[in-house]
Amino acid sequence: MGAEEEVSDRRARGDPKATSITEAQYALWKRRKDSEASARRDEAARKREEDIRAGTVLMNGRELFIHEPWVFDNTHY
Repeated sequence: MGAEEEVSDRRARGDPKATSITEAQYALWKRRKDSEASARRDEAARKREEDIRAGTVLMNGRELFIHEPWVFDNTHY
């Protein structure tokens, strides 16, 4: 009987420890999940930056202040 069959049998019997994992397995999974989330976030930020440079999206206040600070220059008044 393979490990997968054993786990599926334990699940069928309602065993609460059917899917137990070690701390090392959890740490590996967590690192992988965090790195994937970070990569997605970085990719979204990079795409947003490209879209702002191309002028295809509207900027929010922070982005406007960073990219076009002359808009907030009140020395003319």
